[in-house]
Amino acid sequence: MSIYFRTLRYFRDFSGQTLVAVVLMSLGIGLNLLKPWPFKYIVDGILDTSHGTASAHETVTRWLGWTTPIGGAATLCVAMGVIAFLSGLTNHFSNILLIRIGLKALLHLRTQLYTVLNALPLQFHDARRSSDSSFRVAYDSQSIQTIYNRGFATIFGAVVTLVSALVIMLRMNWQLTVVSLLVLPPVVWSIRHFGDRIRKESTTIQERESDLLATVQEGIGSIRMVQAFGRESFEVNQFVRHATRSLEANFRMNITSSRSALVVSTLMALGSAAMYGVGSAQVLRGVLSLGDLLVFVAYLATLYQPIEQLTYTAWALEGAAAGAQRCFEIIDREEETKDAPGAVDLPAVRGEIKMTGVTFAYDPKAPVLTGVDLAVAPGETVAFVGGTGAGKSTMLSLVPRFYDPTSGIVRIDGHDLRSVTKASLRAQIGMVLQDTLLFSSSIRENIAYGREGATEEEIIEAAKRAQAYDFIMAQPQGFDTSVGERGGHLSVGQRQRLGIARAFLKDAPILLLDEPTSALDPSTEKAIMTTIAELMKGRTTLIITHRLSTVHRLGRIVLLENGRIAEQGTGPELLAAAGSYARLYEAAGHTSEAKAGHEQENLS
Repeated sequence: MSIYFRTLRYFRDFSGQTLVAVVLMSLGIGLNLLKPWPFKYIVDGILDTSHGTASAHETVTRWLGWTTPIGGAATLCVAMGVIAFLSGLTNHFSNILLIRIGLKALLHLRTQLYTVLNALPLQFHDARRSSDSSFRVAYDSQSIQTIYNRGFATIFGAVVTLVSALVIMLRMNWQLTVVSLLVLPPVVWSIRHFGDRIRKESTTIQERESDLLATVQEGIGSIRMVQAFGRESFEVNQFVRHATRSLEANFRMNITSSRSALVVSTLMALGSAAMYGVGSAQVLRGVLSLGDLLVFVAYLATLYQPIEQLTYTAWALEGAAAGAQRCFEIIDREEETKDAPGAVDLPAVRGEIKMTGVTFAYDPKAPVLTGVDLAVAPGETVAFVGGTGAGKSTMLSLVPRFYDPTSGIVRIDGHDLRSVTKASLRAQIGMVLQDTLLFSSSIRENIAYGREGATEEEIIEAAKRAQAYDFIMAQPQGFDTSVGERGGHLSVGQRQRLGIARAFLKDAPILLLDEPTSALDPSTEKAIMTTIAELMKGRTTLIITHRLSTVHRLGRIVLLENGRIAEQGTGPELLAAAGSYARLYEAAGHTSEAKAGHEQENLS
């Protein structure tokens, strides 16, 4: 039940509109309960003039203001139509209002879910497939609308109708009412029995649909590689496998629903048959009139219909609860790097970075960094090198608080990063990544992503400083040209220049470079490095690279081994030390270059 109560929070802002909908629904239910009575008066008051009911016939005719039975019957038929129209009209407006409220609540939940996903740290996203998060936002979130429109609205209408019909039926004939209600205990049992199975099977369906979406996204997103390696058949087989698992889950769910519907409809039919038998006997004994039996039959349908509605609603809610639970699993996650109570905005910084006793572990049993001490002066350039898994990317990720250290402190200009707001911290950090991420929008919008509210002149200036202006203007629509999905319409070098233009536009005092040239050919790398050198001027820069020639003479080099700082110094100093860096440099084929550099230094 906690899932259903939690969803009520999303409707607090719509209590007034919900009240209006309730009033309209109640009016519609009242009109619906009047529907059988005009026909009763036609049967008992106009058509049946035998068995001493002539006085009733005359009374009804005079009451309707007609002197002939045909006129009275016509008036009652018109009344039936008017009642049906008014009932439908009130239901129409209440449905529109309820649907609108449900959709607004859906928007609220989706926005909250997406906001939480954006705030959760990289550690969360690294451990999950993006398609699963997308599925929860796009599909699981729809459960809240089901819970409201098929839950609250249906339950309220069904309960009011059920109670009203029951009161009327008891006043008309309590014996027939008791016979009609004999089906309730087995119906309640079936609701509980099938409800548990439906929730479990609904959860399985959503998980397998998420797997199917992941398969499609990964296959289509890697279509170049798929076609290049001729793996189309393999990808199709993968799709068929996941689609078949989803089909099987859906089939089991539908079988359960069909069985439950069979049980409920059979119970309703048995209840109706029992009532018809007892009612017919009462008519034959003269205890009940034919018109009263017809009205009671109409109310029996009015009684059984909400019972069926409540049954199917219970099963629909169990399915929706599975989706809502998957949404709340995300919303309830504790944000590992959330702002501390009392966190303050980081003032404009000079760019001094200091790590003291920093240890970090994704898995407590396998620390990635251990006891790291590092001080970076404002405006200094520091390159992190080392083998795969040495902890370079983790070091960089601690600066913008993508992660918090397991122990130790990271400071900027003396401020403990955990005491400042993430937004103010990240506003003073620019980044250029190995693979520049571009959105499926225009070149202008992708550059402007570096700073909200940037002017056209600032965007153009950033493009020029990144040496991207010429190739942008050569595009069919210049800055309005679409880059395609993930920048697929541009070359790797062009995408990287747009990433650099973003960093120029942001103009942050701290710059993080994560393998900015590793995907480039040598000539493009040289050109990009010239641009990056311009970007680095006057900024504290941390750079990760496997290409030692890129940073050998760039500034200080920090060599990481097994999560610890093994060596640090300038490139020539580390070569002279003949330690791990010298061996890496030699392994990279730079020995002759190093010797030539030393000879040149000796000559000078």
